[in-house]
Amino acid sequence: MVDTDRITGAAREFGGKAQGAVGDAVGSNRHAVEGRLREAQGAAENLYGQAKDAVRHAADEVTDHAAEAYDRSRHVAWEGHQKSVEWPHASLIVAGLVGFGLGFLVSRL
Repeated sequence: MVDTDRITGAAREFGGKAQGAVGDAVGSNRHAVEGRLREAQGAAENLYGQAKDAVRHAADEVTDHAAEAYDRSRHVAWEGHQKSVEWPHASLIVAGLVGFGLGFLVSRL
């Protein structure tokens, strides 16, 4: 979805170009300068809208990747649970090794 700042910025930029061209054509410095100012404001607003769109797109990408990682981790956890049900002694050995390792690390501090 395109941000409204991009639309209004593009319209303001186009209007400023037109006003600047008309000011140049009729020799009115005031209109030409106002047109260039409006054109610059429109370009800045358009860039602001593009930046907002880029941030929104990046946030959507991060959300999608996080959801995929969550789904994969749930799947891996479920598989681990199934293995622990099939081999309960292996689970106890792994838990004991993890506990031993944590105890060893804590005793070093």
